[in-house]
Amino acid sequence: MKHIYKTKGTCSSQIELDVVDGKVEDVAFTGGCNGNLQGLSSLIKGLPVAEVCSRLEGIKCGRRETSCPDQLCKAIHEMGF
Repeated sequence: MKHIYKTKGTCSSQIELDVVDGKVEDVAFTGGCNGNLQGLSSLIKGLPVAEVCSRLEGIKCGRRETSCPDQLCKAIHEMGF
């Protein structure tokens, strides 16, 4: 299932996420820290969405109340996981 999520409170503006059988198939961020987000995307491919969120949910970026990894979890929850 493909999903596009408009981020809030981060340098990235959008996350394109594809989940198949409860696992992250592909993820791409628009904007943000390109190298870090490519690395994050590579590390979570193939992982169950529950595991991704258990590791990344609640991470903050500097003084912000959220981060790109946290926004990814919000996108996953918006998909119904």
